[in-house]
Amino acid sequence: MENLIALLVAAPLLGAAVLLCGGRRLDAVGHWIGTLLAAVSFVIGAILFADMLGKGEEEREIGQHLFSWVPVESFQADVAFQLDQLSMTFVLLITGVGSLIHLYSIGYMEHDERRRRFFGYLNLFLAAMLLLVLADNYLLLYVGWEGVGLASYLLIGFWQHKPSAATAAKKAFLVNRVGDMGLSIAIMLMFAWFGTFAFGPVLEVTGETSEGKLTAIGLMLLLAACGKSAQVPLQSWLGDAMEGPTPVSALIHAATMVTAGVYLIVRSGEIFNAAPDAQLAVTVVGAVTLLFGAIVGCAKDDIKKALAGSTMSQIGYMILAAGLGPIGYVFAIMHLVTHGFFKAGLFLGAGSVMHGMNDEVDMRKYGGLRKYMPITFVTFGLGYLAIIGFPGLSGFFSKDKIIEAAFAKGGTEGWILGGAALLGAAITAYYMTRVMLLTFFGEERWRHAPTPSPAEPSVEPAAETRGEHAVPHPHESPKSMTIPMIVLAFGSVFAGGFFGIGDRFIHWLEPVTGHDHGHPPVSALTVTLSTVAVMVIGVVFAYLQYGRRPVPVVAPRGSLLTRAARRDLLQDDFNHVVLVRGGEHLTRSLVYVDHTLVDGVVNGTAASMGGLSGRLRRLQNGYARSYAVSMFGGAAVLIAVTLLMRAV
Repeated sequence: MENLIALLVAAPLLGAAVLLCGGRRLDAVGHWIGTLLAAVSFVIGAILFADMLGKGEEEREIGQHLFSWVPVESFQADVAFQLDQLSMTFVLLITGVGSLIHLYSIGYMEHDERRRRFFGYLNLFLAAMLLLVLADNYLLLYVGWEGVGLASYLLIGFWQHKPSAATAAKKAFLVNRVGDMGLSIAIMLMFAWFGTFAFGPVLEVTGETSEGKLTAIGLMLLLAACGKSAQVPLQSWLGDAMEGPTPVSALIHAATMVTAGVYLIVRSGEIFNAAPDAQLAVTVVGAVTLLFGAIVGCAKDDIKKALAGSTMSQIGYMILAAGLGPIGYVFAIMHLVTHGFFKAGLFLGAGSVMHGMNDEVDMRKYGGLRKYMPITFVTFGLGYLAIIGFPGLSGFFSKDKIIEAAFAKGGTEGWILGGAALLGAAITAYYMTRVMLLTFFGEERWRHAPTPSPAEPSVEPAAETRGEHAVPHPHESPKSMTIPMIVLAFGSVFAGGFFGIGDRFIHWLEPVTGHDHGHPPVSALTVTLSTVAVMVIGVVFAYLQYGRRPVPVVAPRGSLLTRAARRDLLQDDFNHVVLVRGGEHLTRSLVYVDHTLVDGVVNGTAASMGGLSGRLRRLQNGYARSYAVSMFGGAAVLIAVTLLMRAV
């Protein structure tokens, strides 16, 4: 079975190579090739999963060594894979949800002239993400990490003829490079201090290494996770990344790329367990981000950007849980999986709404769509109930466990983290209820919305090729789009209960991540009731604001906090002032130092030597009388010095 591991990566990688190099002759079938090879990877993953279930816990980890990549003295870098319960969880999520998104994209991108290339990029993304989670060492993981960054750049900027899409792709690429520097430095430190970067040997020596060294490595790994998972302070790229096609948002921002940081921290759990300061930094980043993203999501009228704020917040929950150590590792991955189902379903539902609304993204121009898009309404609604933690659905089981684990941390830290998680649950219920009410309920505001000018570009260019009129005519999406949404809705409803009841998911992951139940200061029932209570409060507040009064098509000015949240809590302004302007001033200072000091010393020395040589050159004028006088003068000086020395 271990020989099948490489095929998990090879199948989508082959699809990417064929679709990107095959030329226009494959335009008619390229989307089917891409979808088929993604499905092949899922089938291989399912076979390996079935085989793993038939083994004992101690026999479930298998590996496959392909070849030695860099065999240089003590620097041994291998291309080798490791498949255990943790990586298998990601394999099934990536290939399963990825295959559904491929199928959805067949209908969504039907009229795009570059559909073959789009599916090639999707396959490339799957291959890079699978390489990331299957690598058995940090260096090979880094290759997949960079591959994911490249593929995300290509997908976010797929419609590069739009300046906003091209800018968003570049922004995502550059911000992620900052985080990537953290991972590269961490790998360098591992090799310098441990002599290896393979998972097993690195994690084995953590008990023999000083806490300071492990803290340094842990903080660098956290920086890397902040970049890929859009956590504070490297979160600014996520909202702008919504400029990509909606299937990209579902793939990158639900089940794959943004979860890479969570995987990295959990996989490196032994390092963080031995470095409490780094672990504390992880929990702080997670708690701040879950509130940051939730607040941003409350003020967005763009349906995709509201969901992007939600993604940032939910990944914050996962990072918070991962920072709790053995108490939270399992729950971080459990919420990651359930989030993959309901958030992918929500994004695909948003794309279905846009498909029927001439690609309009402003929720204030929606309203009353439930009777025109019944399948979209039901599937989106189930995802909504799951993410707000409605009892019995997936989010209820996974998010409730994270809040419980936060309180179980104990002490003041536990109360602060648990309180932040509870507050985030209330805000989540508020902004997601707002999305539901603005989109599917109330007055049909799209009938009275101002008609866009023909000169204004479409938000997504697919509308230009569909030949649709400017006035929306809401309708249900084709089956190629609704079937994936239905499948994901089943996951939104049943996945959490399947994993949570009987601690099935804990028993599955515990051999890899370990698990500690902790000692919560309050009972699990109290946490559950509190979570449901704050969820109800959030829903009621949203209903009172958006369900009982007419919603204006043009958003009111709002409070100071609302205006700040619309601008992503001024994160771009902060980056511009601190990083862009700060970088400009730093660059100018360095240029000044370089010109005045460095170049000044070099140029001054050269000028001095040039002037001195010019003066000395005058002594060599070519006249014999001058040379005779010089010889006479030299002889006179020599005689005088000799006589003086004899007299002394």
